[in-house]
Amino acid sequence: MSKQRGRRADYAMFVPIATRWMDNDVYGHINNVIYYSWIDSAVARFLTSSGFLHIPTAPVIGLVVETQCRYFAPIAFPDDITCGLRCARAGNTSVRYEVGIFRNEEDEASAEGYLIHVYVDRATQKTPTPLPDTLRTALQRITLNPS
Repeated sequence: MSKQRGRRADYAMFVPIATRWMDNDVYGHINNVIYYSWIDSAVARFLTSSGFLHIPTAPVIGLVVETQCRYFAPIAFPDDITCGLRCARAGNTSVRYEVGIFRNEEDEASAEGYLIHVYVDRATQKTPTPLPDTLRTALQRITLNPS
């Protein structure tokens, strides 16, 4: 991820999420852990809406092995947010998803983060599994500069 704040045009898919009163902390803005739940929710929404992940029965699942979030500007209830999503890298068994978190209608991200999934066999949850073709096809839709 670059050191500059991303813009909406830097992302391929968008997921709206409403803030909640309970998301604010004692400092009057959204607590940092909530941003991680938004990142995770944006990726999960992509996986389920693309038809790749059926949560109760999917034979291949992604386990989070790394996350990061950088904060640029505060968000507070009752702001609405939109998570922009893109695939930064799809390897043999892993994917790096990047998420921009946008406050209300702002064009610059208030925060940006990433999540790396390693895809594994659901039964063992240990054996890395090559990305299924259905996932690769879905990832093409959120990859801005496919190689």
